[in-house]
Amino acid sequence: MYRLVARAVPVTTNELRALLWSFAYFFTLLAGYYVLRPLRDQMGIAGGVRNLPWLFTATFVVLLVLQPVYGALVARLPRSRFIPIVYQFFVMNIVLFWLMLMLGLHTVVVARVFFVWVSVFNLFAVTVFWSFMADLFTSEQGKRLFGFIGAGGTAGALLGPVITIVLSIPLGPVNLLIAAAIFLEAAIFCVYRLERASRLPPRENAMPATVPSAADNRLGGSAFAALAEVARSPYLLGIAAWVSLLSFGGTFLYYEQANIVAANIPDRSSQTRLFASIDLAVSILTLATQAFATGKLIARFGVGRAAAALPALYVGGFAILALMPGVAVVLVLQVLQRTMNFAIANPARQVFFTVVNREEKYKAKNLIDVVVFRGSDALYGWVFDSLQAIGLKLGIIALCAIPVALGWTLLSAALGRTHERLVVDISMQDATKTT
Repeated sequence: MYRLVARAVPVTTNELRALLWSFAYFFTLLAGYYVLRPLRDQMGIAGGVRNLPWLFTATFVVLLVLQPVYGALVARLPRSRFIPIVYQFFVMNIVLFWLMLMLGLHTVVVARVFFVWVSVFNLFAVTVFWSFMADLFTSEQGKRLFGFIGAGGTAGALLGPVITIVLSIPLGPVNLLIAAAIFLEAAIFCVYRLERASRLPPRENAMPATVPSAADNRLGGSAFAALAEVARSPYLLGIAAWVSLLSFGGTFLYYEQANIVAANIPDRSSQTRLFASIDLAVSILTLATQAFATGKLIARFGVGRAAAALPALYVGGFAILALMPGVAVVLVLQVLQRTMNFAIANPARQVFFTVVNREEKYKAKNLIDVVVFRGSDALYGWVFDSLQAIGLKLGIIALCAIPVALGWTLLSAALGRTHERLVVDISMQDATKTT
């Protein structure tokens, strides 16, 4: 097994066990999400394209309410307990939605609530995963291994749309919720196995850099500590700005896609299959990149340049979309930007968090990746809606986004330089302690 995996990723024998369980964890997590995603996108259109700003705003409000609850959970429970609790909560939600949709209760209302819920679930579930990874792996390990671990999620993202495409008609979209719940339960099992792998004796320890008792240690602190942690750290503020700009690019492109698809493809079943096909194309391209190139590219060019690749793509993509705002262009850009994000930019962004302390990895990271991201979604959704309200066409709106993407590129490079400096500082501190 080691020789097989080592052909794709530079892993040591001590890291292999944790690497494979991390791969499986992300695989099952995203397989479940990508079963839900096409159904969410279809329900977003069913609820009315003009209602999307309200749905994004509702998502942000829900996240504001849940953030201190999550902070309290993290402060009071050890990692080995609060991570499974978060996922079990979402499993119960999936079962509840399945019951309501099967009974036909207030279909339009449930569709809008489901859209909001999936948006919340996606951010919380994935953020908890990457917080766990940043807690287990060092910066050096993250550069080598996060791409391969991300490939596990991409493989799951590849399976999810296939399940949706194949089974959505014979079983009906609603029954796919059960498949998503099963995948999420499998992810919980992987969490337990990964915790066990991190507790092995030193000679077999999958993660030599992990503190053995970390899984049992409570982080403590306030449920609202994340806000202060971000406010006092220019580095975390920079990451928060990067995430906000990530939302800017994704939200503007999503609204362009929703408007163009709604205007040109009115059939709901065709819309669902189209969105699933986009997910499938993204998964294939991302998996190939992550499995064989991500680790090498990040190690070669550094996390700053890797993170800057995504906004650079947006600059060119928005320029083309401004000239040709059609279905083919927006779908190709959607595939390319999501591939670049998942395969290159996102692993680089997760490495940014390996140099902060444990409390910041769970609390501040959750605030940034969840509240800041969805708050930005809501903000930029209203910005897009306002630009349309004053009469701007889709091509002109894409043109207006180019300068913002350029600023995002410069921020990526600055964060990369700061990260490398912090890595050096940590190494010097460790050397001093050893001496």
